[in-house]
Amino acid sequence: MINRSGKIFAVSILILLVIPAGVLAALNTITPGNVVFLGEENLNIVAAMDGDSTIAWWASAAAIQTSSPSYTISVANPSAFFISPTEFSGKLGPWYRLNTSGKVNGTAFIVSDPNLDLRVMDATLGVDASENGWITTGSEVSFKITTNLYQMSQRPGVTGAPVTIKVQAPDGAIYSALTNKNGVTTNIDNIAVPTSPYSTGAIWDTARSALYPYGTYRIWAECNANSMKDNYGDVGKTYTSAWGILDQERNPLIGASTRTALPTTIITSPPTTVKTTTPTTVATTSVTTTLEPTPLPTTATVVQTTVPVTTTPAKSPGFESVLAGTALLIATALIFRRN
Repeated sequence: MINRSGKIFAVSILILLVIPAGVLAALNTITPGNVVFLGEENLNIVAAMDGDSTIAWWASAAAIQTSSPSYTISVANPSAFFISPTEFSGKLGPWYRLNTSGKVNGTAFIVSDPNLDLRVMDATLGVDASENGWITTGSEVSFKITTNLYQMSQRPGVTGAPVTIKVQAPDGAIYSALTNKNGVTTNIDNIAVPTSPYSTGAIWDTARSALYPYGTYRIWAECNANSMKDNYGDVGKTYTSAWGILDQERNPLIGASTRTALPTTIITSPPTTVKTTTPTTVATTSVTTTLEPTPLPTTATVVQTTVPVTTTPAKSPGFESVLAGTALLIATALIFRRN
């Protein structure tokens, strides 16, 4: 026979086994009006169906009570229902139960497209290290999660959406927990996210170089609740892009900026101003002034050419007549003298 101590031990083992199973079961249990997400499988929608076997969806602005549904689905197994991305994509929003008469019998659930974003925050300096791409060694790190998956907390027994933060060391190892300055170790697998945005608080002390060596860390987040990542593995939906975060003492961006700025300013400015302005002004003015006196030599040449030509022909005929007359008189006088 099992004694009293043995019975207590057996009951304790059963409790340890049953409690996690209950928590896991609650994550897939859907009650009327709960939000469900594309990719979730094995959902128990028995309570959401309330005895009906058909769900229907109407396009936006449709008159639900007086018009036919835009799409209907027959639910064969309400204890293991799949929110197929193929079938439900483009049909987001409320899905209603239909009774045997085909009339709306209340809301079964609301289908939503998941979104997930992660930011790596330098909690010591109060800045977003995701944008900078580096963490000063010695700073504490927190993580900010923004997502609509927090609505899983509406489900019975669920405190928040299970989001896992992946921190991959420079050597490729992935941490499942991080330790802060106070020595508190926080599990980063399946963190319950009840609100959005959600902060983990300062949980990672980068000064612990024995645990967290210098180098570049890859950091991302994912959610595989009810196998949603397996069925709908789109970045920004069920997992985030990985941030590359450099853990070192000096900001690499400051060094790069200092070396680049000075040469650029000194070399570029002076040559442009001196070489372009001076030649253009001097050359244009000198040429224009020199060309103005050109008509003067032309006028002088005309005067010199005209005077000799006009004067010489006018005087020659009178002078020749006088000479001829004088010669005739001399010849006549000589003839009379000889006679």
